[in-house]
Amino acid sequence: MGWLIALAVLCGLWFLPLGVRAEYRDQQGGVRLYVGPFVVARFPGKPKKHKKSEHKESTKGKESKKGGSYKDFLPIVRAVVDFLKEFRQKLRIRRLEMQLVLAGDDPCNLAVNYGRAWAALGNLVPLLEQVFVIKKRDLNVDCDFTAETTLIYVRADATITLGRLLQLLFGKGAKVFKEYSKLKKLRKGGTEL
Repeated sequence: MGWLIALAVLCGLWFLPLGVRAEYRDQQGGVRLYVGPFVVARFPGKPKKHKKSEHKESTKGKESKKGGSYKDFLPIVRAVVDFLKEFRQKLRIRRLEMQLVLAGDDPCNLAVNYGRAWAALGNLVPLLEQVFVIKKRDLNVDCDFTAETTLIYVRADATITLGRLLQLLFGKGAKVFKEYSKLKKLRKGGTEL
């Protein structure tokens, strides 16, 4: 009976959604991190009081940073690109909202800008849908003849299940780590594998 409970808990964790909500409004942005229905972190958070510390940086002994051969670095870049391709396929954009309110007192200029805004959105949406799976989208452009500044509101909710994330980390993430280990061994004087 205990193993059934453990199996149910593991299955529940496997399908546990991890999410991010990014939002921009009133000239400030914010990000919330979710685990299931619970908010676990907010950025920017509540401002903290910092103690003044006297931290002096010494200018002595600063060395120029030396790089390595880009050919050694290319396998890591390829592994990271594979990881990001797989990640974007597993990530789901649950909700994408954008509200653009164009301001101006000249109806002719406003009409031209309104058409340009919709044309830009019409070109942007298919590109976003090629990259991400978007479940629900609400994009709108309005005009306000009395406003002095153009306003924008953007919100994007993205989720991935814990199981998909772990599968990705152990699959493609292991490849990135393997390539990094090869490079580190090669720099220490080992032989190339």
